[in-house]
Formats: sequence, structure tokens, C-alpha cells
Amino acid sequence: MSERFERLLDIYAKTVTDYIFRMVKGRPETLHKASLHLIKAGGKRLRPFIVLATARMLSGASGEARALPLAAAVELFHNFTLIHDDIIDKDEFRRGVQTTHIAYGLEWALLAGDFLFAESLRIMEDGLERGLGYEDLGRAMLILSRAAKRVSEGQGYDMQFEKRWDVDTNDYLEMIYLKTGALIEASAMLGGVAALEDDEVINLLGEYGRLIGIAFQIKDDILGIYGDPVKTGKPIYSDLRQGKKTILIIYTLNKVDENMKEKVKNVMGRKVDEDKYREVAELIKESGALKYAEDMAYNMSRRALRILDGLDVVDDEAREALKELALFVVERDH
Repeated sequence: MSERFERLLDIYAKTVTDYIFRMVKGRPETLHKASLHLIKAGGKRLRPFIVLATARMLSGASGEARALPLAAAVELFHNFTLIHDDIIDKDEFRRGVQTTHIAYGLEWALLAGDFLFAESLRIMEDGLERGLGYEDLGRAMLILSRAAKRVSEGQGYDMQFEKRWDVDTNDYLEMIYLKTGALIEASAMLGGVAALEDDEVINLLGEYGRLIGIAFQIKDDILGIYGDPVKTGKPIYSDLRQGKKTILIIYTLNKVDENMKEKVKNVMGRKVDEDKYREVAELIKESGALKYAEDMAYNMSRRALRILDGLDVVDDEAREALKELALFVVERDH
């Protein structure tokens, strides 16, 4: 990451976090604390970064100001999904702290997720005080609500795929678009709404977001097997342990013989010796699956860059930051 990109990322993260803590109130106290538990733990705030940077890119500081409630809405919704995902996956830690259901109990975690979902829609209303019209607000709410539906569908497919062996590449790409890409797509589109752009530009921004969202998840799946646990915060070979049918597994199963297929299947989602996980991780590399996945992610990133190059912008620094983001999602190590 360049110094400029890191600086803007930090500025936007602090801006959105401070705004959320000013605007989001809840009672009783335990509900409020549980709802903001993961937000307090930090995070890169990539989704609100996209909202703010796309708005600034297209309409300068005025668009960025209109975008702040929409950026906060995306972050609140994202944290709602994290709380519920952690419950589903039975994860105990996220961002270096206990997950919400571990820290506050299952019941409070479920309520906290519901609360954040409601707040993600309510907080958008502040956009009216910042220059958005009622039509713009309605469009923004529709974009986020559609993304919410898609994220739920993606999580459902992800859960189903853990119990199926007939998942193909198209199934996988559709699932990760719904699970991850749809909210990043919505983030870019919300930036366009805040910039008061027309549907054509908003849809182009959505395609940029969709592409980097898919690339982000492919990279996540690579890190889910090969990532450094110290940097990712997850156990080594975590996706093998959970039985995730990622592009790495799908590609490998299509390339190896029946004996090797059985070796993979006998490890996926099971508690086995560490050596067994290591053998499958090496087999995935030898099959060419790792390179295939990396190439696919970089291709998505390059397509996203071309979209940005084709836009008429008023703030080149914001465009450069969004271009760096398209590269960061595939080059990161955590």
C-alpha cells in the first residue's frame, strides 16, 4: 500500500467510526455494548472507504459529506453479518477479541445483529440533512436492502455447499458474489448515489465493486488455507477444517485422480492430524489450483481498474486510491 492510500484509509476509518459512535445509541446498555463490540475492535472499514472515495472521486468534498451516513450504514450492516456469521461458524475470536456471542452470550448477540440491521437503515436518514433528496435516500435504501437479501442468500449457499460435492466453478462464483461481492457492489453504488450520479454511472460503479468483491473473496479463500495465522487471526488450514468448497477445492477435485479425490474428501470438514491438512494443501498447489485462483483474482482486479480509467472524475486522488484498493484486495496477506 502506498502512503497516500494508507493515509486516506485511516482518515476514512476514523471518520466513519467516530460518526457511528455519535449517531448509534441503544438501550438497554448491554444491547448497545454488544452491538458496538466488533466495531470498537477496529477493522479496515474497506466498504465505507469505497462509499466515501467513490463519492469524492465523482463530486468532490460535497459528495463525500453526503456519503458519510451511507458509509456508516454499510459498516453497520457489515458488522451485523459478522455477528451472525460468527454464530453460524461457531467462531470464538474476530479482530483479536472474543466474538460477540462469546463475549455477551448468544441471545444478546442475536439482538445486537438485529439492532445493527435496523440502525443501518435508520442512519441513512441523516443524508437528508447533508444534501440528499428523498429520491436519493429511497434509491440508497433500495440498494442496501437488495444487497442484504443477496448476502443472506450467499450465506445460505455457503452453508449448503459444505455438505455437497457437486459444487462447480459457476456455483462458487455465484455464491461468493452473493456472500461478499454484493455488499461491496452496493458500497460503490451508494457512493454514486451520494455523488448524485445517473443510473449508468452508478451501475458502472457497481460493476467495479462486484469485481473487487469477488477478487477479495477469492483471496480470502487462498488465505483460508495458506495464510499466516498470526496475520489472519485464523487457524492454519481453517477452510479445510471447516470443509469450505472454495475454488481451490473445486479445481483440485477436477484435476486429480480418484485416490487423490478421496484423500481430499477424507480431510475436508473433519478433525484429523495436522499432517493430513498439510498434505491436502500441498496437493492443491501441485494440481495448479492455487495459481488458477490467483490468476482469476488478478483478472477481476484488472477489469475493475479499466472501469475506473473510463470514468470522468473531479478528484484524481480518490480515483487513484480506489485503483490501489483494487490491487490491495488481491495482494494483501490478511
